[in-house]
Amino acid sequence: LVIVSLCLGLVFLSGFFHRKDKSYSVSKSHEELLIPPTPCHAKTNVMFLKTHKTASSTVLNIMFRFAERHNLTVALPADQLHHLGYPRTFLAQFVEDFEAIGQNYNIMCNHLRFNPSEVQKVMAPNTFYFSILRNPIPLLESSYMYYKNNVPAFRTSRDVNEYLASPTRYYRPEDSRWNIYARNIMWFDFGYDNNAEDNAEYIQAVLKEIEKNFHLILIAEYFDESMILLKHTLCWDLDDVIYFKLNSRSQDTVQTLTPESEERIKAWCSLDWKLYLHFNQSFWRRIEETIGLEVLEKEVNHLRARQKELMETCLLEQEAVGKDHIKNKALLPFQSGAANILGYNLKQDLDNRMLRICQRMVMPELQYTSYLYAVQHPHKTRKQLGLPLLWTSLQE
Repeated sequence: LVIVSLCLGLVFLSGFFHRKDKSYSVSKSHEELLIPPTPCHAKTNVMFLKTHKTASSTVLNIMFRFAERHNLTVALPADQLHHLGYPRTFLAQFVEDFEAIGQNYNIMCNHLRFNPSEVQKVMAPNTFYFSILRNPIPLLESSYMYYKNNVPAFRTSRDVNEYLASPTRYYRPEDSRWNIYARNIMWFDFGYDNNAEDNAEYIQAVLKEIEKNFHLILIAEYFDESMILLKHTLCWDLDDVIYFKLNSRSQDTVQTLTPESEERIKAWCSLDWKLYLHFNQSFWRRIEETIGLEVLEKEVNHLRARQKELMETCLLEQEAVGKDHIKNKALLPFQSGAANILGYNLKQDLDNRMLRICQRMVMPELQYTSYLYAVQHPHKTRKQLGLPLLWTSLQE
């Protein structure tokens, strides 16, 4: 019996050593390679915590398109709201028809301030939770330009460098409702106090809690790599994570930070800085442990090639254009502060099928939210945007 078992083991091993399975990462151990791959089923219960100024509008568009393609329900803001109660801490009642639908929502991705116990009332127990972070240095500059007219701390300073030279001169914690955008905004979005003291023990406790609540944290600076990791983790297809960049702004509205300002942001937004550093490390560790850098590079190239192909098919100028050059005002993104938010012009000769695909890829966040709301809740009053409708018929 021992000899037979040994022979069988040698036959099995010889099969392994002659195998050339390119789907495995070079970083996998021999023991892991002996285990046959398990069948992959696309996850359809997904909660995305949409953080501010982190490329999250592009992720939201990906989520909305996936929901439509698979006929999934989306937990949308109730009544005329476009956020799920933000900046108030999230409550289940902020979701349209929560009382009737209960836990039967598949997708949640509009802005909210995270509150796990209330989110769990809306989303199924097997929901996959993920979010995205961005380097706090460019994030604060982006916040400054986007919220310049709304945030008291930003309003009275001449530019972002003047604000950062002495932030406490402009920043008042008591103006917290709006000043959240001026300090540790990501920390706030995850449900924590953005004015909390930078204490090592407290920070470690928060990081552990976030790791417990979220299955994956992506990084905006590596957006394509993030989309490939997301695709693998959710078992989605490449076309599920193809995107056109949304809610970006023109370069002429980007202010240059001085080296001193960059260092001051690390201190002023130290909670966000430590949050970012921690999850930037875990992001790359996750890639190496799962798909490997070699496979990642290959798949990023495929993603970019497919994106280029779709841009050539869909877009008149092959790129985003300034707000004054957007011809169809139904596709005009919301404009805020001193930023010029870019949008897209579609080609005129698209067939109906391609037109629908392209329209959804370029549709700004508010319009898409409003459209899905009308589809999911046809008997409710349509969300008012003050913009022309994209479709004459919602049945199209």
